[in-house]
Amino acid sequence: MSRTDADAPEQVAATAPTVPDRQRRGLTERLLAVRELSLLIALAALVLVTSLRNDRFLSSQSVKDLLLGCALLVILAVGQTLVIVTRNVDLSVGSILGLVAFATGSLFLAAPGTPWPVALLLGVGLGALCGVVNGGLIAVARVPALVITLGTLYAFRGIDYYWASGRQINAADMPRSFLRLGNQTLLGVPVLFLVALVVVAAVGFYLRSYRSGRELYAIGSEPAAARLSGIPVGRRVFAVFVANGALAGLAGVLYAARFGTLDAAAGTGLELQVVAAAVVGGVAIFGGSGSAYGAALGAVLLTTIGSSLAVLRIDPFWQQAVVGALILAAIGLDRLLALRTAARLRGRSAHGA
Repeated sequence: MSRTDADAPEQVAATAPTVPDRQRRGLTERLLAVRELSLLIALAALVLVTSLRNDRFLSSQSVKDLLLGCALLVILAVGQTLVIVTRNVDLSVGSILGLVAFATGSLFLAAPGTPWPVALLLGVGLGALCGVVNGGLIAVARVPALVITLGTLYAFRGIDYYWASGRQINAADMPRSFLRLGNQTLLGVPVLFLVALVVVAAVGFYLRSYRSGRELYAIGSEPAAARLSGIPVGRRVFAVFVANGALAGLAGVLYAARFGTLDAAAGTGLELQVVAAAVVGGVAIFGGSGSAYGAALGAVLLTTIGSSLAVLRIDPFWQQAVVGALILAAIGLDRLLALRTAARLRGRSAHGA
């Protein structure tokens, strides 16, 4: 018997969930289900109130515009979920999106005959490379992700501005087949939104069904305990930054396909909306809790709020105020639920003892 086979039972035993861990996971899953249901109710109520004030809000074109408007934010929020669950944050996603979008346009300028699937793969690869930079710096320097990604936010944006040098790429410079990807529909649903749904389903399935996905929650809940239990914390955190960068790269390519006109300012400030969508969607900023489905609902809700306030002719200032209030409420609720869950687990442990 090999050494690896002999050690396998010990490794499984070291990382197997204890009874309190299973209780905590069950409570967390129920709380997440409640949060996601409450988001759906809030979204339905918002749509109902807005449509009563303006019946055109639910027209086919308005719904299509709404789905197009939230597709990129959904992809970015799902990627950010992977990072925040591990008790980290990536503030560079807006800059990665802008860099990849301009790189995609530049590729079509330099090689007009490039098939769009090749451009898509190259854009995802460039985004993943940016994620490697983030994850590598965090792993090597052992500096908080907030500091590292704040620095790379400006670094990636600086590279983008230097590359662009004030130039602008227009839709006429890109293939029509690529631009159709940004506005094409399938059975009335925008292709961009369908791509976002695939990303949500894939990440959600991974987090729930794969051991490495569940380990991300253990890392976010208590990194030191996760490390002692045998979880490769460094490798897992590095991997989620690479995955998040790849999804930001995917969003960058889709951004180029949707808008056509590109410059170095693409995606500026988007990182704040991404974090807000994830937090509002129930992804605990303290780590260890959240789901891809909740983050996607948060992104849809924030986009719908913006569209609703515009339809109702309410000052855009109130949109920012509402989003800020939702973030504060979500953080407060996460803290309250965490305290109640901990108290309930302590009570069960004491009763069992």
